[in-house]
Amino acid sequence: MNGLLEAEEQDQRPEQELTRSWGHRPRSTLVRAKTMAPPPPPLAASTPLLHGEFGSYPARGPRFALTLTSQALHIQRLRPKPEARPRGGLVPLAEVSGCCTLRSRSPSDSAAYFCIYTYPRSRRGSRRRTTRTFRTDGATTYEENRAEAQRWATALTCLLRGLPLPGDGEITPDLLPRPPRLLLLVNPFGGRGLAWQWCKNYVLPMISEAGLSFNLIQTERQNHARELVQGLSLSEWDGIVTVSGDGLLHEVLNGLLDRPDWEEAVKMPVGILPCGSGNALAGAVNQHGGFEPALGLDLLLNCSLLLCRGGGHPLDLLSVTLASGSRCFSFLSVAWGFVSDVDIQSERFRALGSARFTLGTVLGLATLHTYRGRLSYLPATVEPTSPTPVHSLPRAKSELTLTPDPAPPMAHSPLHRSVSDLPLPLPQPALASPGSPEPLPILSLNGGGPELAGDWGGAGDAPLSPDPLLSSPPGSPKTALHSPVTEGAPVIPPSSGLPPPTPDARVAASTCGLPDHLLPPLGTPLPPDWVTLEGDFVLMLAISPSHLGADLVAAPHARFDDGLVHLCWVRSGISRAALLRLFLAMERGSQFSLGCPQLGYAAARAFRLEPLTPRGVLTVDGEQVEYGPLQAQMHPGLGTLLTGPPGCPGREP
Repeated sequence: MNGLLEAEEQDQRPEQELTRSWGHRPRSTLVRAKTMAPPPPPLAASTPLLHGEFGSYPARGPRFALTLTSQALHIQRLRPKPEARPRGGLVPLAEVSGCCTLRSRSPSDSAAYFCIYTYPRSRRGSRRRTTRTFRTDGATTYEENRAEAQRWATALTCLLRGLPLPGDGEITPDLLPRPPRLLLLVNPFGGRGLAWQWCKNYVLPMISEAGLSFNLIQTERQNHARELVQGLSLSEWDGIVTVSGDGLLHEVLNGLLDRPDWEEAVKMPVGILPCGSGNALAGAVNQHGGFEPALGLDLLLNCSLLLCRGGGHPLDLLSVTLASGSRCFSFLSVAWGFVSDVDIQSERFRALGSARFTLGTVLGLATLHTYRGRLSYLPATVEPTSPTPVHSLPRAKSELTLTPDPAPPMAHSPLHRSVSDLPLPLPQPALASPGSPEPLPILSLNGGGPELAGDWGGAGDAPLSPDPLLSSPPGSPKTALHSPVTEGAPVIPPSSGLPPPTPDARVAASTCGLPDHLLPPLGTPLPPDWVTLEGDFVLMLAISPSHLGADLVAAPHARFDDGLVHLCWVRSGISRAALLRLFLAMERGSQFSLGCPQLGYAAARAFRLEPLTPRGVLTVDGEQVEYGPLQAQMHPGLGTLLTGPPGCPGREP
């Protein structure tokens, strides 16, 4: 009979960064942000929470002893022969997307079934989806076995979502709140047109496995996402997630800040699932979650796993005032010189995907330019610690900066503008469960969990069907449909393949009323406590998070909420070979240890950049803006980023 082991008392957790799990749901977005509190003290990683004996599916398979701790599910085979060193016997929760309970379609089968979905790394390092199904058969009646299976599924779901478990042992589905509701915004042309396929094949199945409710809208043109969030009914959603490059998130954040209720709207948690040419913020989220550096599909799967866990983190936003007086908000970077040149000039190679940055870098080195200018900044009162070493990134193609993926003029099949979490069959790769070479079934996005269809267990094993009780907590509708925009919002016609924006497209100006109290009017003298540098520069970069690209760590010591803008510049006089070495070292975050005399760094709260060269390129979050003087101020913790739980870098399971 399965048993519950009492948890040992633990010391209080030391003071740490604030996070919010999917389980904590204040009534409004503003209250949600204000009530963010540290999670309860964690149990020791080795403290057993649940322990019991399970059979397998099919029934003639081996039997297992399962032990659930706060960090992992331990699996040990008991019969036919115990394993001294079980293979695959440790399932870290960081690799689990979700779980469900199942029942047999055979009326004579009194067992219930407990199924978990995991994404472990293969020997080659890439993630693959696997499913483990266990038979709960310790009682004589189905109702008792179902209650035990649901107890395990509830406990695992609570651990995944950061919800506290009761100390009295009463673990029932009543502990689970309604499924979190997400609005997914997908740029179907991102990542060389792979964004929609990756979303359909990987993202939607995973978030359905996690029990998250969602609506999906495909963007059709530049600034479409900005328009959508301006009319969004915020009370219907727990988060907005972009499935594309960094440019789509730039639109979302600026759209929230353009709303009349911007003070509340900007606290709406936002997330990013990387499907663009470059994915800087996703690289920083991946590092924050404790995963090894990753690119492409592996990076997407890592970030999707973190999203399934929930957890919000304060996000600094940079208010940028341009020469015309217009203003926009940045979560990533402001660039001038070599970085912005490569970014914009490589647009013509967009069909190459992330390789366009490599080609652009080669061309930029061949025609290296210098720019005369003046950089002034307000130093941070508390300097950050020296850059800490980060773990080696693969020698991949460098991505110097990021831009949203415009819709190229290409023929494509008609796509629905909005997709909700109604039944939507999605193909899944053939996956084997323990003891069976046959594939697991197709996943249906209906909130009820996957169905083990077909007689893949062998003769005499009835197929299993989802148990709806766990996926629909009492008092919560199983599937809720949400209006993506408020009533009266304009209806957007279906996309027909819009041309990409022109190269001189500008970032739309923000109308947010947030004051920049550290900045005097542009063009007026600066206060005496500012530092000014003037000379010839190869590049100037102002960056907020740690990453400039998925594999470029520009500010290895930066945090999402450190309240600082990290200024990096390279003066003239550097050789092409030395500049190339800097960017290669940036793949490991070790560029500051090279001792390059032309490389400079400062942590600031605000800055002003005055180009003195008549021609050049300026970018904000990879978008080209008007050329001329600009200034910016950091607003600490203005937004909320969905990062998942923090991890220990370099200690990935």
